[in-house]
Amino acid sequence: MVNLSTTTVLNNGVSMPIFGLGVYKAEDGEEVKQAVEAALEAGYRLIDTASFYKNEAGVGEAIKASGIPREELFITTKVWNDQQGYESTLAAFEESRTKLGLESIDLYLIHWPIKGKYKETWRALEKLYKEGKVRAIGVSNFKAHHIEDLLSESEIVPAVNQIELHPRLTQEEDRAYCIEKGIKVEAWSPLMRGRLFDEPLLMDIAEKHGKTTAQVILRWNVQHQIITIPKSVKKQRIIENSNIFDFELTAEEMKAIDGLNQNIRTGMDPDEVS
Repeated sequence: MVNLSTTTVLNNGVSMPIFGLGVYKAEDGEEVKQAVEAALEAGYRLIDTASFYKNEAGVGEAIKASGIPREELFITTKVWNDQQGYESTLAAFEESRTKLGLESIDLYLIHWPIKGKYKETWRALEKLYKEGKVRAIGVSNFKAHHIEDLLSESEIVPAVNQIELHPRLTQEEDRAYCIEKGIKVEAWSPLMRGRLFDEPLLMDIAEKHGKTTAQVILRWNVQHQIITIPKSVKKQRIIENSNIFDFELTAEEMKAIDGLNQNIRTGMDPDEVS
C-alpha cells in the first residue's frame, strides 16, 4: 500500500520519500518553521529547500525542534546559479550545511543548468558525494540534452532531476530520457501555482472521488511514479495535500489528465537561463 512514508530507491541504493514539502517562498523564521513542523507532524519526511530560498536556517531549526531521528528525514537543498563553479559550489555547500545545522545532506542539486558552469559544479558535487557529505547528488531543471552533455564528462549519473511538472507541462520526453538513464524525476510546482484548480476535467474527477482538484493532481503525479513536493505554509493545506493515498485514479482518468498538456511553463525555460 502506497502511503506518505513510501520511498523509492535511487540509482545509488539510497531510499527517498516519494512525497514531501517544498518551501519555496516560505519566509525564513516562523513561517517556514511552522510549515516544516506541520509537515513533520503530518508524517512528511522529505523537505526540499535551496540556498536561493533563503530559509535553510528556519528549516534547520524546525528539524532540530521536531525531535525526529535524523536518519528518518530526507533533506534536499540546492546550489544557486551565482554560486556555481567548482570552488564556489564547495563553499556554497558548507554554507548551506551550516545553516541547516546538519552534518550531511541527503540530496544536493544543481538548481539550474548554467552554461559554462554546470560541469565544474557537478565535479564539486561528485567530490562531496565521494567524501560522504551528501547521500545523493542530482540536478534540477535539466533537459535531456543538458544531462547528456553532463554525462559526457562525469563519473556519476545524477540520482534525481527536479523539474517543473504538472498537467499543463507533462515533460514526457525528458521523463522518458530520465527513466532510461535511471534518474528519478521530481516535480516542482506540481499544482501549477493553483492555476489548475478550476479546470473542469480535474473538478469532475475530484467530485467523483470525493477529493479536491489539488489532491487529484498530486495523485496523478504519484501514480506516474514522480516524486512530488507541493509547497504550502498553511497547516490545513499541508495535511490536505498528503491525503492522496486512499484513492486511485483509473487508467482512463490518468490518460485524460495527461491530455491536458500544453507545454506551458510558470517558471523559466532551462535553455534561456544565464
